[in-house]
Amino acid sequence: MTVIAPDQITQFSDSLPQQLSQVVRRWSPLEALQDTAIAEVQLVRTDAPSSFHCAVYEPCLCFVIQGSKTVLLGDKEIVYTGPSYMASAVHLPVVGRIDHASPEKPFLAVKVSVDPQEVAGLILELGDKAPLSGSDAICSEMDCGLKSAPMDARMQGALFRLLSLLDSPEDIKVLSPLARRELIYRALMGAMGPHMRRFAATDSQANRIARVIYTLKEHYAQPLKIRELADAANMSESTLYHSFRQVTRMSPLQYQKKLRLHEARRLMLAEGLEAATASYRVGYESPSHFSREYSRMFGAPPRADVSQLRGQQAVPQPA
Repeated sequence: MTVIAPDQITQFSDSLPQQLSQVVRRWSPLEALQDTAIAEVQLVRTDAPSSFHCAVYEPCLCFVIQGSKTVLLGDKEIVYTGPSYMASAVHLPVVGRIDHASPEKPFLAVKVSVDPQEVAGLILELGDKAPLSGSDAICSEMDCGLKSAPMDARMQGALFRLLSLLDSPEDIKVLSPLARRELIYRALMGAMGPHMRRFAATDSQANRIARVIYTLKEHYAQPLKIRELADAANMSESTLYHSFRQVTRMSPLQYQKKLRLHEARRLMLAEGLEAATASYRVGYESPSHFSREYSRMFGAPPRADVSQLRGQQAVPQPA
């Protein structure tokens, strides 16, 4: 395994993007979101630009190594080009499109799942060394749930050390937690730090909204009760609504609808449920209402959409 020490990063910074591209291409033979021997790490390779498609981001760090991508979060557009990375602080329904990719120079990305409790613990350990949670220049909207920043040489080196473990599987169990921890540390100490710290701080508005989002995710099939959500978050209904829109760029009702439709699609694909059964399972009372909203979101009625997806060998997903 090739190891680059932190004090050597500057010396090798010019070659790091190339080395990252090589290791990602070696371990991503398919055009899809691909699992790896490191449980929290997935790789993406796409050989051509794509149209917009829907997905749900979980809390994670997404690294674009090569190529570029546009992500729409509600009314907000984020374009990120390699080498850069994006932090998703909460579960967020998004629409993504690969803008630049070719067989000779494919779009390459790495998704690293992040436990918010792990972030909070590291911030607590860092104490005064962690950046303050004030405003920053990455995103003009305070508490926006999805942000991007360039990857500096130290972040690239940390990511390379993590991915290099794929070439030495005997080291993964012991070293991958350390390598992931370094990635989170680099994000916290860099431009992304204030953003991540806001969502981890238990007394912050962003953290309260994160807890609301978790409740909605766990109980998406139940009727939406804003009053109960506001009481649980110790907010007024108007404050909850405003803050929720800042984080997710959509209303709580829009957020719940997107979660329901994504889960219905998964149920039809993975479990073979009929559209009507899936619609009831995710909380819809009217199959016709479900079909209309499904068509608006995914571009085709449930049966046609699922048939098309099943006919594809692999369905690329955004990183």
